[in-house]
Amino acid sequence: MRLLVAGSARVDAGKTTFASGLAAHLDAPAYKPRAGNDYWFDHDDVRHAVADGRLYGKDVRTLAGLGEDPPEQRNPVHRLWTPAPGTGKGLLGRTDRAFLCDRVTLDGRDEFVVNGTVDLPPLLTETLPLADATVVESLDEFNAVMADRHRAAFDAVAARVAAEERVVVESYADIARPLDGAVPDAVAVVEPARLRIYEGERYAKACEVASGSAREGRLEERVERVLEFVEPWSRHRLRPLPGEHRDDPDAVAEAYADAYDALVGVAEADGSSGDGA
Repeated sequence: MRLLVAGSARVDAGKTTFASGLAAHLDAPAYKPRAGNDYWFDHDDVRHAVADGRLYGKDVRTLAGLGEDPPEQRNPVHRLWTPAPGTGKGLLGRTDRAFLCDRVTLDGRDEFVVNGTVDLPPLLTETLPLADATVVESLDEFNAVMADRHRAAFDAVAARVAAEERVVVESYADIARPLDGAVPDAVAVVEPARLRIYEGERYAKACEVASGSAREGRLEERVERVLEFVEPWSRHRLRPLPGEHRDDPDAVAEAYADAYDALVGVAEADGSSGDGA
């Protein structure tokens, strides 16, 4: 059983809280193939990771804490951003922030890709193993690296996910699917106070329609764009949880048990009905 957790908001949708509780509910591993955080806004998390010469985020640490794998095995690609106001469009076309570096993990080995158009903070150069990092200074160079190394890392984690008997996969930001071509059995779209559940095959078909629509050429489909082409199987309210519960997957599993049972029920159904059928 493959369950996808996506969010319709770029940040603070509640995906990781929901995904960690779902993994605890199922006693299943959880993966987040792509993740990222910000050198400024998530500085404590960055310092925690780089103190050991590593790069990962709090979300992945939470998910990996449910099993024995290190965070990098559950999250093969992590991107570190930094605010960049008033600098114009950066390497990735963003006017509000710039990427500093990527950590790409394949076969248990970490490689780093560094943005050569910005100055890296001393904290990174002094703690991360960047001597052999690949430096990119144009979008074409970066795309070539991503087509090679990032793609290989995603393919490897996709194979691991496919081999699991039960597995939870969390997407990142408001991206509809973190692994291209993977068809989940059911999808939970999470946002503050609301959960929408989708049958996996129909959601996957909606992703294909969205990617070939009038906005063709976009490399990643946004959740809200995909949801224009598919109706939810069911809708549910999510109540707010106190901080001590959000940080405890077992407590989340208990609080959202009914929602998790509904999601599993869709995954186990034949997809022949639902309120959007």
